[in-house]
Amino acid sequence: MIFEGQAVKVAVDDAGVATVTLDLVGESVNKFNSLTLGELAKAVDILKHTDDLKGVIFASAKDVFVVGADITEFTSWFKLDDEDLADKLQDAHNIFNDISNLSCPTVAAINGIALGGGMELVLSCDYRVMAETAKIGLPETQLGIYPGWGGTVRLPRLIGPDNACEWICGGAQKRSADALKDGAVDAVVPAAKVNDSARHLIQQVLDGKLDYHARRDELRAPMVFSPIEKMMIFESVRGVVGAKAGKHYPAPMAAIKTIEKGISQDMAKALDTEIKGFIKLAKGPVAKSLVNLFLSDQQIKKIAGKYAKNATPVKRAAVLGAGIMGGGIAYQSASKGTPIIMKDIRTEALELGLSEANKLFNGQVERGRLTTEKAFKGMSAIVPALSYGEFEHVDLVVEAVVENVKIKKSVLAEVETKIADDAILTSNTSTISITELAKDLKRPENFCGMHFFNPVHRMPLVEVIRGEKTSDAAIAKTVAYAQAMGKTPVVVNDCPGFLVNRVLFPYFAGFSLMMQEGADFQVVDKTMEKFGWPMGPAYLLDVVGVDTAFHADQVMAEGFPDRMKHEGKNAVDRLFELERFGQKNGKGFYSYEPDRRGKPKKVFNEEINALLAPVVTSQSELTEEDIIARMMIPLCVETVRCVEENIVASAAEADMGLIYGIGFPPYLGGALHYLDQMGLQAFCDLADKYSHLGKLYEPTAKMREMAKNNETYYSA
Repeated sequence: MIFEGQAVKVAVDDAGVATVTLDLVGESVNKFNSLTLGELAKAVDILKHTDDLKGVIFASAKDVFVVGADITEFTSWFKLDDEDLADKLQDAHNIFNDISNLSCPTVAAINGIALGGGMELVLSCDYRVMAETAKIGLPETQLGIYPGWGGTVRLPRLIGPDNACEWICGGAQKRSADALKDGAVDAVVPAAKVNDSARHLIQQVLDGKLDYHARRDELRAPMVFSPIEKMMIFESVRGVVGAKAGKHYPAPMAAIKTIEKGISQDMAKALDTEIKGFIKLAKGPVAKSLVNLFLSDQQIKKIAGKYAKNATPVKRAAVLGAGIMGGGIAYQSASKGTPIIMKDIRTEALELGLSEANKLFNGQVERGRLTTEKAFKGMSAIVPALSYGEFEHVDLVVEAVVENVKIKKSVLAEVETKIADDAILTSNTSTISITELAKDLKRPENFCGMHFFNPVHRMPLVEVIRGEKTSDAAIAKTVAYAQAMGKTPVVVNDCPGFLVNRVLFPYFAGFSLMMQEGADFQVVDKTMEKFGWPMGPAYLLDVVGVDTAFHADQVMAEGFPDRMKHEGKNAVDRLFELERFGQKNGKGFYSYEPDRRGKPKKVFNEEINALLAPVVTSQSELTEEDIIARMMIPLCVETVRCVEENIVASAAEADMGLIYGIGFPPYLGGALHYLDQMGLQAFCDLADKYSHLGKLYEPTAKMREMAKNNETYYSA
């Protein structure tokens, strides 16, 4: 052993081959924190001064190679001034440059995940061997930045600029077959043979079968393209990436610009270009927002893990109520390995639920994500039932019947008599109080909310709602089941609408007020989509279901009459009256017709304006700024109220609930991060401009106090 630290060890065998082993003490994964980087620098320096080395292998003692930079440490660099940040990046470059300049061939033995900085270490080696099960990639654009340790320079030279742009701008983790096809790795082998294969590559160099010097010379030199070739590559890439990334996410386009410039430069100059572009992105608001989201996501997963730690796993579940939602829940459970009974009182509903689940399994097969055999096995794990015959054997039940308090209470009381005393009973209600639903139950301690979002297979969030009498054990088991289903659970306390719908309906209320003032819903939709929402409020109401929104609105108005009750009919009331329920019956704000793939396509029909005319009580001229403010202020204030009233325990959980539950624009980082970025005083001043619109537009007293003291919801 010529070097032994807490994260890096170096040993040289009798054949003169050194193995640099990454093994960060006290961690389940390797990551590039300051300790690891410092020790890697020392190790490489020792290798530079070791005589008669025949080769160097970079390997991992853990199941992963390197997951990337320690995000908490790495993002603290972003707060440095430009010069100090450039120095930090240059220090990392120096390590990887030293690796690429060692006096012998180098091989990365990629046994598991190699992402971000881990991938950039891989790229600094001459050759790469990858385990069949490993994944590699440069996901930095998902954090609002691009690779800053040489990735934008070395990857294009290795796999071509077009492929590199796709890898970097997409930020996806690449499987071994794709990595080999693109030329990112030299060999793919079983995980157990990665180190042996790496050694074999070094032997091939020593035997004169491979020329690592020629490879280095090629990868260091500027890439040569004719002006037309270069234009065709990058114009094509810009068109595809620009359409996908949009104006709110500058990192992918910045990466393309850096790659385009860097391929024509020598290695040193290209790395300098990378540093300059990286600094600009790192200092921008989008990187700050997306990093905050990443850290918040880690936080809520950690919280969920603590809840689930001592829970007994759900071995068999049941869902009451088939149809689209029940079928979606059944699919999600079965696809992740938990068998589930799907019960309904109507055969046609069961058929619809089974059809929905089957469609989702077939979709996975078509995309190559599942084999036919596994899809069949998944479908077999869904047992349709018209009776409670097997319910005594289930560990958890999800009630997903119609959103009506009387019907839900009746069904819940009935099923409670059919399940074991320690089984957990949950409701998929979107707005009705869990405490209220528990009133007629004999074991309210075993009851909580488990609110899925539609479509279940796509929406990552599950709200787990604690009623007044809900036990910690019930919450823990429900959280554990949500995690087992591949979902992100957020635990919230009981109130009408819980977290997500309580916040969403003031947003809809802002929209309804503008409709009463003669606003064009298409203009509002386009404005909010341009602002970063996946769909505007009218389209979202159609997707949610106008009938669902109508009933939920009544619950919210009853729960918060001072600000959510409205006088007279609004647009949702009018459409409900006309039985225009949205996508589910082909007409709402928009009309719907199937596209070539059979999915509903929205179409504007002039008749809607005449149908909505009775709810228009005045005419106002609204700018884009007015529309954004009038939509966002009620949502942000209500989110704050949820934190102040302890409906949700932290700013991170609130913001992630909105991101995962209703598609809040990620580049803004969540409602509370958005307030921090804007500044609470600036927000309060903006809200005061619209105070005539009522209590929905009124900041809380605590918000005004925090604004006065220049406080934030997240620590700086």
